[in-house]
Amino acid sequence: MVKNKVVMITGVTKGLGRALTLRFAKEGAKLAVCARRTEELNRVREEAERYGVEVLAVTADVSVPRDAEKFVALTLEAFGRIDVLINNASILGPSPMPLLLDFPEEDFTEVLKVNSISPFLVTRRVLPSMLVNNEGSVINVTSEAGHVGYAGWGAYGISKFAVEGMTETWADELKSTNIRINMVDPGEMDTEMHALAVPDCDYELAHPDDVVDVFLYLASDASKGVHGQRLEAQAFKKEGLSCR
Repeated sequence: MVKNKVVMITGVTKGLGRALTLRFAKEGAKLAVCARRTEELNRVREEAERYGVEVLAVTADVSVPRDAEKFVALTLEAFGRIDVLINNASILGPSPMPLLLDFPEEDFTEVLKVNSISPFLVTRRVLPSMLVNNEGSVINVTSEAGHVGYAGWGAYGISKFAVEGMTETWADELKSTNIRINMVDPGEMDTEMHALAVPDCDYELAHPDDVVDVFLYLASDASKGVHGQRLEAQAFKKEGLSCR
């Protein structure tokens, strides 16, 4: 159960981030969410509030240290603690994605900044409060492209390799605490980002709503003891596992 847990989620205006926000709201969590676009962020906040839960929405670019600091500080001010952090915010870069030899250097830097630096900045600022409480769950969103190198997935794939390495490193550093950190590969989903990445896709894709169960599990007390793991959301769904 995640009712009354304080859950932070980055990048919530579309796709998986929006699906996570609404599902956690439905389950009764207290939410702190962020995105870079205020109008779209407020729309998601209003949707989540219809479930009768508290929602703090912060316009922030968490790849910028000051904004990451603001998001965490406002969450602690509003709720007094942080139980769960889901590092979801990411960007694809140019579409169609060029080969690395042709990848614009500014775009390469921006993708790594958003996808790899952001989870470092936010997690680093969340961990002190979790360590004080000696409890917490951090969930990083990864990708198959961050587990196996694919031609044409450019900076996005490399950025997710960084996320996986960072998750494993932090897991080892935190192994003597009650803070658990894991990563989730949601698999291919019917999202705007996937349409940009694979414009000629001709096979069925999962809906973002269908892959959130594993996040609920990792956020709940049922996953205590699960640490440093890489979970595949669609396999988790098929196996019928539950956070309850």
